[in-house]
Amino acid sequence: MTRGRSRDQAIEAPSARAGAADSAGETAGRAAVRRGQAEQREGRVAAGLSELERWLADQIGQGIAQARQTGPAGWDDLARRLVDAQAPGVAGIVTRLPRVLGAEDWPGLLLGEYALLHLLAVAHRRADALPGPLRQTVRTRVGFPVTRESVLAGPVVRDHWDVVGCRDEEQERLVARRMWLAGRATGRPAMVLSFSPVGQPPESFPPPGTTIDADLAFYPGASPLRALVAVRHGDVEAGPPPGTEISLVPALIAEVLAADPWTDSWPLVLAGVVPCPDGLADGAGADGAGVDSEGPCGAGAHGAGVVTEGPDRAGADRAGIDSDGTGGAGAVLAPHLPLHPAVGVPWRLLAVSGGRPVTVAAEWTPRGLLPLTVWDEEGEVVRL
Repeated sequence: MTRGRSRDQAIEAPSARAGAADSAGETAGRAAVRRGQAEQREGRVAAGLSELERWLADQIGQGIAQARQTGPAGWDDLARRLVDAQAPGVAGIVTRLPRVLGAEDWPGLLLGEYALLHLLAVAHRRADALPGPLRQTVRTRVGFPVTRESVLAGPVVRDHWDVVGCRDEEQERLVARRMWLAGRATGRPAMVLSFSPVGQPPESFPPPGTTIDADLAFYPGASPLRALVAVRHGDVEAGPPPGTEISLVPALIAEVLAADPWTDSWPLVLAGVVPCPDGLADGAGADGAGVDSEGPCGAGAHGAGVVTEGPDRAGADRAGIDSDGTGGAGAVLAPHLPLHPAVGVPWRLLAVSGGRPVTVAAEWTPRGLLPLTVWDEEGEVVRL
């Protein structure tokens, strides 16, 4: 019996080795196919962005005076070619260009968008010379995917995360939901992004005003913001989130844009602000000497800016903040951040505040703030 089993084992051993060799060969073959597909995509993206650079040069050479009439059709065609080139991130930027045409200052806004597109194309072409985090940011902006598994396999950040806001945006047949978080101990902002078909309920997540004890894994990049909840340990009773002062916002946004020039939104939690018809004013600043006696809004409700000096001025300008500190009326005004034109008069926010300082969570954009959530004097949360 023993000799029989030995003969059987001797026969099976070569078969096992052959099977292992076949399996290893299949694995190597699949890896080779994936490498070939990756190289092919790299070539297509490079060719697509090279075409984008030539297209942008043509647009600037011809001028943009007729962009309102001829732009949308040309942008649709360009976006389709970029999708074919497997650069969906850049295609998405192009499809959003028509939004600027409704603004009064659309020529300047359009040139700014063209400049950012050109910067992205050149950054991709010179990616080998970029620092690692910025190179990853460029690839993400272009549209190269980062897998969920690779993000969760990386380091995590545990904190008590305040859920400070939520915004839904319809994108073709999907609804993109952005949940904005702020870490109490780390001070880090985070965005948890989910998608759901139009008409179907979005992925469940704690509402604004909740604080969760969780481990977050951040997507790589020069200014990491998007994150996944790796482990949720539970909810925490914590009250309103801590906030920053309006006067510190220009330097903060300048730092974000220096790391990732294509950033078009960033969460802010602002403490002690007084809502005005067209912006948020620093309630504490209104108590200082020399501030307009009409209150923290005063003439600032009609265009005043944040008082900033020195090197922060450039950051204030890009952040959508006037930095002369006078409001054009000769009086020193409380620091003031403008709202996005689409917001209109924030009646609900004004009603909650009643002219008193409150804590407000808002989404910064280059054209102004989009208020998300407000906490009143008693710590009650109101979603805007």
